[in-house]
Amino acid sequence: MPVQQSIAGTGAESIAANIEESISAGTLAPGDTLPPIRELAARLGVNANTAAAAYRLLRDRGAIETAGRRGTRVRHRPATSPRSLLGLEVPAGVRDLSTGNPDPAMLPIAAVSQAHWDIGRRPVLYGQPAMLPELAEYSRGVLTADGVPAEHLAVTSGALDGIERALTAHLRPGDRVAVEDPGWANLLDLLAALGLSVEPVRVDDDGPLTADVTRALDRGVRALVITNRAQNPTGAALSADRAAALRAQLAGRDVLVVEDDHCAGISGVPLHTVSGATNHWAFVRSASKAYGPDLRVAVLAGDHRTVERVHGRLRLGPGWVSHLLQGRAVGLWSNDAATRLVHRAEQQYAGARGGLLAALANRGVTAFGRSGLNVWIPVVDETVAITRLLSAGWAAAPGTRFRIGTPAGIRLTVADVAGDEIDPLADAVAGAVRSTGRSSV
Repeated sequence: MPVQQSIAGTGAESIAANIEESISAGTLAPGDTLPPIRELAARLGVNANTAAAAYRLLRDRGAIETAGRRGTRVRHRPATSPRSLLGLEVPAGVRDLSTGNPDPAMLPIAAVSQAHWDIGRRPVLYGQPAMLPELAEYSRGVLTADGVPAEHLAVTSGALDGIERALTAHLRPGDRVAVEDPGWANLLDLLAALGLSVEPVRVDDDGPLTADVTRALDRGVRALVITNRAQNPTGAALSADRAAALRAQLAGRDVLVVEDDHCAGISGVPLHTVSGATNHWAFVRSASKAYGPDLRVAVLAGDHRTVERVHGRLRLGPGWVSHLLQGRAVGLWSNDAATRLVHRAEQQYAGARGGLLAALANRGVTAFGRSGLNVWIPVVDETVAITRLLSAGWAAAPGTRFRIGTPAGIRLTVADVAGDEIDPLADAVAGAVRSTGRSSV
């Protein structure tokens, strides 16, 4: 049935709700094109402004996107649909390198089961400080040592929660945000759900391209989100020179800068930061990748106003992040056995990344992965590459979920790739990326 025949409703809310129901039910699939506003209005017998308002509601909810000449279509990971939880379908027997997960055997949250578990176990009552004093003291020490001003701190439920709270402290729907392209899929979905417009900034091994940042600033972006290291999906890491150049660009600009340091401890490279280059900024460091994804704790440092607003909004919602989790986090962060295991994980990930990059280079395949858990491989046709890899027994993540306007690619998570798997994997990738026919994304 044509898409326009499946849409019903007489007002903006009912039309939007009908389209959301179709997305949830699978009647409208990710990537499906919706009819132009005037065509939909004529079909439903409503004013064009009503149809436009329905689409605007859906964009604000992260369900659809406007893709230039390609028209309005269902997002590949619509925020209002359970489809946002679906990943690549991996057949039985296929080695799954599509997840972005760390190696479970390298997570201290399981291996160091009783690390400082007494911290945060005392009763916490309403009206007490939201941040555990031990966590605040520890965080100030390590962040200051890393060059991040840490006078003002908050704690959030993971990196994405911290990023969202920093953005909503200053931005409103319709504001433009500069983000990395390719970049973190969950962040792109979040921005769509918040009704924020995206301004793509390309990245190379050293981080965001300064020319693209300049263009974004000149176009009036209200915020810039940067991954300091272990950039997802490319593995880029902000170099000292690039950080200095960005600080010079940002000086005196009325823009919020949010930095995401989600792979501290296991990235394989030192931290370089632009914290404090602008009046409003936030630096978010989470425990999830190095210590366990279920440890939903992140420390947010920032300017006084930003942190104050984050605290204020927390008070009106959950109130605080559980002190039990905060105690667990600071216990693991400061535990010697956990630190040794994290260091071993960092070495393991670096060895797998470096080994695969070298093996691919020997086979004439261009790939990137300066830091973190992932290797990014440009391809001509994502569908062909993914299909060929599956046939060879390997699953990769399609690049389309990470890209805005950059060319096609695939992402391999190498966290638990063993040494004897590298050559077979490199052979499979080399065979998969040889182009045939026309490209598709």
